[in-house]
Amino acid sequence: MGPPAPVLTPARLRAEDEDRMATSLGRDGAALDRRERWVEAAAGTAFLIAAATVAALLPSSPLPPIWVLALAVAATAAASQVRFAIPSGYTVPVMLVSVPVLFMVPTGLFPLVTAAGLLVGGIPGVLRRRVSPDRLLLAFPNAWFTLGPALVLGLGGPVTPSTAGAPLLTGAFAAQLLADASASAIRDGLLGSPGLVGQLREARYVYAVDLALALTGFGVALATENHQWALALVLPLLGLLHLFASERRQRMEQLVELSNAYRGTAMVLGDVIEADDEYTGEHCKSVVQLALSVSDALGLGPAERRKVEFGALLHDVGKVAVPKEIINKRGPLDAREWEIIKTHTVEGQRMLDTVGGTMSEVGRIVRAHHERWDGGGYPDGLAGEAIPIEARIVAACDTWHAMTSSRSYRQAMSHQVALDELRSVAGSQLDPRIVDVLVGLLDAR
Repeated sequence: MGPPAPVLTPARLRAEDEDRMATSLGRDGAALDRRERWVEAAAGTAFLIAAATVAALLPSSPLPPIWVLALAVAATAAASQVRFAIPSGYTVPVMLVSVPVLFMVPTGLFPLVTAAGLLVGGIPGVLRRRVSPDRLLLAFPNAWFTLGPALVLGLGGPVTPSTAGAPLLTGAFAAQLLADASASAIRDGLLGSPGLVGQLREARYVYAVDLALALTGFGVALATENHQWALALVLPLLGLLHLFASERRQRMEQLVELSNAYRGTAMVLGDVIEADDEYTGEHCKSVVQLALSVSDALGLGPAERRKVEFGALLHDVGKVAVPKEIINKRGPLDAREWEIIKTHTVEGQRMLDTVGGTMSEVGRIVRAHHERWDGGGYPDGLAGEAIPIEARIVAACDTWHAMTSSRSYRQAMSHQVALDELRSVAGSQLDPRIVDVLVGLLDAR
């Protein structure tokens, strides 16, 4: 809980962390499940043992006045109320307070004072019934970050903000990061989320802002060296940060709701396609699964993968505007009917542009899924890399499924014949790299 909020823009959130953010917002304040209670209780117990050991081993020093301890606990509690939403949960700007508190109280008691502040900070939410009581267990494991700087400064002998040198302060900060990262990695590993890559990605932003606030906190520590009451001056700033954090959470909730609305719109349109023509609906759903497999094999990012999913599901949505006698005609289409059929790409984009937002981006894929690698496709005659990669993936999977499905005017090709046909159009109709990946997946099946 030590680090403050990372710099995650809404666009980055939508692209990479929507699902995790939706899960964390939905669970925020909810009761811990059985596994979480055991893990957090074990981590908290381990922290209390470690904190008691640190308090016993470090040189003792006189206790400050009771009001100083109370102010330290109250300021930490106030900082814990500033909850910035991140994909894996939330984080708080506690470094603004913990740095001056480290010098205000006996070093050996710093971890326990911080844990007490986090515990007190969680009580209002429980009393207002916004937070499950068992989440108070988190106060102790969330204080693990304090053990590192307490050991570094405690073993360095009596020190004040004005006498602490840069090497000692740097070592204390590094020890804080190490203690926090190690404890978080162990807890997340036991809970099964997120992976190491996800942790490191978030840590880059978290600890960068952590350093900035630590420097500000050190300025406060210099002020409290002669006037301990000066710690109270941080409280208005924490109030302002609380306002920003609340607004950020509202924006994140709105973004998650908007994402869900887009997905819901895609699903509804998919149902409309199926209701309008059963074959077209089933065809689109089958293309989705294959297209997602190709996307994964190509290593596409979450944003591109999402557009592939929606594009594959809705690539034929424009056919709802095409007369059924043309869609289901037995035998070849004449020139006029073929021109009508080709309008479904533009019509599909028009429909999705009406929805707007993400669906407009999907509309570009729908429009381009009948373009050809050699430039001979429609409606715009795009060629090669000018065709969005999502559209190229949908085109290859659409072609495969069309060849291996029976229609009223022809029988499905066999698996091997369809593979041979797929290879024959690589480099002319379809992107050859995507065809290679698709053929590899189909062979593996």
